[in-house]
Amino acid sequence: MNILIITPALRGSRAGNRATAERWQRLLGTAGHDVQVITEYRGEACDLLIALHAWRSREAIADFRSDWPNVPVIVVLTGTDVYQHQARYPADTLASMEAATVLIGLHDRVGQDIPTHLRGRLVTLYQSAALPTRRSEPPSEAFQVCVIGHLRDEKDSLRAARAARKMPPASRIRVVCAGKPHNEQWQAAVAAEVAENDRFQWVGELGEADTATLLTGSHLMVISSVMEGGANVVSEACRAGVPIVASDIPGNRGLLGDGYEGYFPVGDEAALANLLWRAETDPAFLDRLSQQVNRLAPRFTPEMERKSLEQALAMAVERGSSTQGINPEG
Repeated sequence: MNILIITPALRGSRAGNRATAERWQRLLGTAGHDVQVITEYRGEACDLLIALHAWRSREAIADFRSDWPNVPVIVVLTGTDVYQHQARYPADTLASMEAATVLIGLHDRVGQDIPTHLRGRLVTLYQSAALPTRRSEPPSEAFQVCVIGHLRDEKDSLRAARAARKMPPASRIRVVCAGKPHNEQWQAAVAAEVAENDRFQWVGELGEADTATLLTGSHLMVISSVMEGGANVVSEACRAGVPIVASDIPGNRGLLGDGYEGYFPVGDEAALANLLWRAETDPAFLDRLSQQVNRLAPRFTPEMERKSLEQALAMAVERGSSTQGINPEG
C-alpha cells in the first residue's frame, strides 16, 4: 500500500509522535509498504492515511476526508487526545475520531475512555523498543533513579526529584532527569531544582544511545505522568529489564497491568518517596519489579508492533474504503 503518516512533530524532533511515525515508517517499509511521513497535508493521494493525534491533526484529517472520501483513515489516539482534548475540545476531537475508519490506542485501557460507539473501530497497539545496544552498570555509590522525557506539565517531570527531598538521610538516592524543557517556566523550574536539590541531576536532552546508557545504568525508572497515551519509555524500560515505578493512571496500568507492584498515586510525592525508599532498601521488592518488567518485555517487540500495525491496516481495508456506511454503533 501507498501510506501517508502525518504527525505534528517536525523532522529532527525528539517528540514521541515523531519517533513513532518514523518507527512505523520503518516497520511498514519492511512489510513491503511505501510509507511517507509528512507534517502538513497538501492534497497528496495515497491508499491509506495514518494520522497521529486526533486533535492536533484535526485539520489534516478533515481536509483529507473531504478530498478522498473513499480512502481509509487510521487515527492514533494520544494521551492528550483521550485524557485532555476529549473534554477541552470535544467537537474537534470527536470529529477526528468519527472520521476514522480505524482507531489505534496505545494501551489496553483506551477503549474504556472513548465513546462506546467507537470501540468497535479500536485496535490496541503496544509501542515497541529495540533491545539496548549499549548498557552500563548502575553505580555502586548511589541508588540511581532515572526520569526520561520532555519536561512538561503532563509528565509531572520533577515529581521524583521532589520525592527525593523527602527520603531519609540514610538514602543514597540520585535522581537523574533527561529531557528538554517544554517552555521557559519548565526551564526555570528545573534550574531551581538543580540549585536546591543535592540529590537531583539534570542532563538535558539526550540522543538515543546516551538515553539507553542512562536507562540501563539506573537501578530504577520513574514515570510520574498525570496522563499518558502509552509511553514508549515504558516499553524501553521493560525491554531493557529496568524496574519501573509508575503513577497510577490508565495509560500506565494499560501497559503494566493491574498486578504490577510499582504504582503510586498521581502527584503524591510522599507516597513516591516511600516507594523509592522501599525499592532502595528491599532487594526482594526491587527484584520482583525486575521480574515483572521482564515478563512484560515480549509485548513490546518490533515484531509484535508490526503485527498490530498490519492488523489495523487489514481492519481498515475490511471495513471498506469509505467512512460512509460505517455503523454509528461501531
